Amino acid sequence: MELLPRRQQEVLQATVHHYVDTGEPVGSRTLVQRFGINASSATVRSAMGALEQRGLLTQPHTSAGRVPSPQGYRHYVDCLLPEPGAGAQHLERELTQISLRWAALDDLLLQLARRLSDFTGLMSLITPPQRSESQLRAIRLVPSEDRLLVMVVADCSQAHHLNLRLPHGSAHQVEALERWTDAQLKGGGQLDWNCLPQQLQSCGQALHDALQSRDPLLSTGDQGALVHGVSRLVAEPEFSDSDRVRPLLELMDSNPAAFAPSDQGLGGRVWIGGEHPQTALQHCSVVQASYRSGDGSTGQVALIGPMRMAYATARAAVQCVARTLNHLLS
Repeated sequence: MELLPRRQQEVLQATVHHYVDTGEPVGSRTLVQRFGINASSATVRSAMGALEQRGLLTQPHTSAGRVPSPQGYRHYVDCLLPEPGAGAQHLERELTQISLRWAALDDLLLQLARRLSDFTGLMSLITPPQRSESQLRAIRLVPSEDRLLVMVVADCSQAHHLNLRLPHGSAHQVEALERWTDAQLKGGGQLDWNCLPQQLQSCGQALHDALQSRDPLLSTGDQGALVHGVSRLVAEPEFSDSDRVRPLLELMDSNPAAFAPSDQGLGGRVWIGGEHPQTALQHCSVVQASYRSGDGSTGQVALIGPMRMAYATARAAVQCVARTLNHLLS
């Protein structure tokens, strides 16, 4: 990203900070007075005009001041983000005291999601650590009278054994079903059950149900994202319009894990507006980081809010929770 002249950097940073704090457009005189910019109002006004020409600031109304555009937020996050404040350090110290004293992983994730929302004032989301079917390497099927013995081989030579009842009259399908699973796993490492041949449906459905319900590590479905602070999100003035908030709530009902895509690697990401693959989030920003458990499964930690958010605090908080989960689950 092209580096801005120093004065324009200073003005963009101040404009973002003012708009995050107040939600109001700002003019050059206010920036000079509030942030102590060592320049005249005319000089700052000229810099704001140059930033508007670059597409980094926008003017909501002809007579109004200026506010950051999505591109302006992107430049701010990539080039001008300050160090997080003392609050983030306090959160780090607080989370180091956490241990796995809760009875279940979901309890731990919910506690952390609540803490994230309380600390930032944003909606938080944490997904449990999950594996994908890409870790599935082979399936071996051995019929034994009216039973089917199944050995599932995953990464790192991990094997899982299942014993299920063969549907009546389906024993002759076993050999062909094993050939089909071999071809599927060699072709991409996943089982596309929508492509299961009609003549293998009886035995294949029994295998599918067993893999999904008896061994959740081999399931790719949503395993219950923990969400907290929805009321905080919809209370923001940016979502006073029901046409903006409705797609968010519909996505939350149908697939909450879609707020934080799982293919971002452990470095995480900041999605701003239309950068996010979900169109329901075109008016939002999502600050995300990944964590990894000891068996290699990964989960996501995310904060969701309007583009007008304190990005330095949000990113520091998300990364802090991700580090805590890495430590606790390793």
